[in-house]
Amino acid sequence: MNGRDIALFAARIADEKKGTDIVCYNLKGMSDITDYLVIVTAHSKAQIRAIVESIHKELKQLGVRKIGREGSETGQWILLDYADCVIHVFSPQLREYYGLESVWGDAPKLEWQREAAALPATGTEGRA
Repeated sequence: MNGRDIALFAARIADEKKGTDIVCYNLKGMSDITDYLVIVTAHSKAQIRAIVESIHKELKQLGVRKIGREGSETGQWILLDYADCVIHVFSPQLREYYGLESVWGDAPKLEWQREAAALPATGTEGRA
């Protein structure tokens, strides 16, 4: 999977886990750090963990390996780094505080809701 596929797949998984305000940015040519950025809001520490663990588990099953994880100690924000795609799952307060949309808001957005249907099934459909 390339960075774009990872971003769309992660957005779909976050949506299945009831993440909100999901945004995917195409940062190609704008960032030396990553090509795609996914930002998700979760409304509890448990939901943050559930979203992150689901993304990690499903991508690992597809053979995609993360190169880093940050923020786990506080439970208010977790970052997953897949090199070509970085995923942030924030509490509402920390998302507002860090304001990543104000930094990257001029970057093109990926329309993940339309494109996600073409991606492999996550294996979580039909689960409560």
